[in-house]
Amino acid sequence: MKQLQLLCLIGILLGISSCENSKSEATKTPQINLTKFVDPFIGTGGHGHTYPGATVPFGMLQVSPDNGISSWDWCSGYHYSDSITIGFSHLHLSGTGIGDLADIRLMPINKKVDLAAEVKTRDDIPYKSLYSHNQENASPGYYSVKLKDFDIKVELTSSLRTAYHKYTFAEKDEQSVIIDLGFAINWDKTTASKITIIDENTISGYRHSTGWAKNQKVFFVAQFSKPIKTYQLVNDGAYKSNVTTVEGEKAFAQLFFNSENTNELLVKVAVSSVSEANALENLSKEIIDFESVKNESSKIWNKNLSNITIETDNEDLKTIFYTALYHTQVAPVTFSDVNNEFRKENDEIIKADDYTAYSTLSLWDTFRAEQPLLTFLAPDKVSDIINTMLEYYQTNKKLPVWTLYGNETNTMTGYHSIPVIAEAYVKGIKGFDINKAYEAMKTTMMQDDRGLEYYKKYGYIPHDLLDESVTITLEFAYNDWCVAQIAKELGKEEDYTYFLNRSKAYQYLYDSETGFMRGKNAKGDAWKEPFDPKYSAHRVHAEYTEGNAWQHSWFVLHDVENLIKLHGDEDKFTDKLEQLFTESSEITGDNVSADITGLIGQYAHGNEPSHHIAYMYNYANKPWKTQYWVREILKTQYNTTPDGLSGNEDCGQMSAWYIFSSMGLYPYSPASGEYQIGSPLFKSSTIKISEDISFTIKAENVSDENIYIQSATLNGKVFNSTSISHKQILQGGTLQFVMGNTPNKNWGITN
Repeated sequence: MKQLQLLCLIGILLGISSCENSKSEATKTPQINLTKFVDPFIGTGGHGHTYPGATVPFGMLQVSPDNGISSWDWCSGYHYSDSITIGFSHLHLSGTGIGDLADIRLMPINKKVDLAAEVKTRDDIPYKSLYSHNQENASPGYYSVKLKDFDIKVELTSSLRTAYHKYTFAEKDEQSVIIDLGFAINWDKTTASKITIIDENTISGYRHSTGWAKNQKVFFVAQFSKPIKTYQLVNDGAYKSNVTTVEGEKAFAQLFFNSENTNELLVKVAVSSVSEANALENLSKEIIDFESVKNESSKIWNKNLSNITIETDNEDLKTIFYTALYHTQVAPVTFSDVNNEFRKENDEIIKADDYTAYSTLSLWDTFRAEQPLLTFLAPDKVSDIINTMLEYYQTNKKLPVWTLYGNETNTMTGYHSIPVIAEAYVKGIKGFDINKAYEAMKTTMMQDDRGLEYYKKYGYIPHDLLDESVTITLEFAYNDWCVAQIAKELGKEEDYTYFLNRSKAYQYLYDSETGFMRGKNAKGDAWKEPFDPKYSAHRVHAEYTEGNAWQHSWFVLHDVENLIKLHGDEDKFTDKLEQLFTESSEITGDNVSADITGLIGQYAHGNEPSHHIAYMYNYANKPWKTQYWVREILKTQYNTTPDGLSGNEDCGQMSAWYIFSSMGLYPYSPASGEYQIGSPLFKSSTIKISEDISFTIKAENVSDENIYIQSATLNGKVFNSTSISHKQILQGGTLQFVMGNTPNKNWGITN
């Protein structure tokens, strides 16, 4: 019956011509081509964990090459150090520290291969191929590579819900495509799969898997520009004859096409979390025109990149900036289908009537700068993300932690969906029910999971009851403060007082003798010993998440003034900060977290807990030190090579830090609605607020040496503050700095 439904849908939909992404949007694209400054290979080397393949802003599909290796630096499926590919799959993660996805893999080939042979590693795969970076290209919305072993050029592009492949074979070569639903990489494992030959041009099926996402279900439809001449289907290591469907744990297919008339074969692919029928609805209905889709994708990217424009004479800085801006818009990803349906991890099908659902919500990372950047770039998507999180709450009675393909992974610490909601409301973003959101925030912070039972009982989390106790306590304290802010806005005074008092939990863990946040026992009478602030233990028997005491002792976003008092005074506080940046970079321990990268002293820019720290000098009346260290981070932690990110990109956070900081701003405490001032890197940068309003930051005399603010004006009036509000920026205008090569220790100082 389902196959019949698919055939009926195909009959209805074939021949209908409509572009999935409105061309009217692209016609508004500015004349300047900003996509030429984007290099998708930045971050594909080192520990960046990005992918080079094709997608559109926040697209459902990320069609990209897979190397076929299961290892940490291959979390996205691809690493620049490699030279072998096993095919091109349609779902990928950008910059995460855990690997998953790489679903629905296609591989063009020019010969028949044995798909029934046992495959344990990629070395056993009969359709793998060598490639060279000299014959590989990528730009926003486009990727191409030459498969050396088969002399086939592969080109990929995408629209919002449809991926497009173009294979150019050698003259008179066999034209064939492998469909691989079985071979899994990284933490992923196929649990069930199916391939069906629907008609001479169309196949469909599904791949179910478990891994980081425990219940991932991906349904797909693929249409080819040529009729399928013959095919072979394999299920769980055995060929199946005289069938049009194979269904089992590991399904594979090899399709053969006529090589006459043209050496090009075009394919379009759509996926769905719901069903094959929905995947067919998601599939673009127009006749495949690869170049038109590629050009349209580029125009859409150019339009999105133009929301922030910069002026600088340094071409490398333009490349770093616009590649970063690109990376901030490849995640989160569209999750609901064109009919607004999507699948929850309990297999409930939801119809999101008034919003688009999003997934790949790396909230521990992205609440810091990525989500704040989206409040400028895509405020409508911020409200959609919140509505998606509230749908999760309806089922689970708590807000999500880290959402991957509709699944809760419970990865990382804290509940950072809470600051995302608080920030949106404080910044005036509409499109979600704040009363329902507040209920979700409060209920989440009052339940007993993930250490909250200890937090409520003791006022902090004792190290002898739960690992990562210091980090979790500090993050819950900030979550509490965010709840308190919304309680105040809604006139809930009792809740406001309760959560505000609880947000002082960090005070329990501050050790005045050492100047660090430390693990305290349940009795409250002893610190954990022995203590070494450089010591790291990755996720077990540790007080700190992916870091050490040096990196985590500064996470008090909501009450820096009191943190300064705990240190003694402003000078003692900044002396300790200075020691952070100048201490030796030795990390001690036998199980050091691989995430501790990008070290400047003990400051670790390669992981998120350090990202706000350079801005803390502002609170202690030494903003020139913020200016110095922000510039040092900008200079040393980003470059134009594949190794151009000092740590995991983490779904846009590493790049969002660069975007804000290079403009001279940073959302230190996102839910405050305030931005700290750093040191602008460009002559000017302009944020497009609306069609009629923009906000420009100018830096007179700026250079590699002139990093210190001498004076400033906002819309022509003297500006002597180290922070600026979101409301001020939304009003538009110009913030102008005069820069110099020595600190002006009077600018930005408060009594």
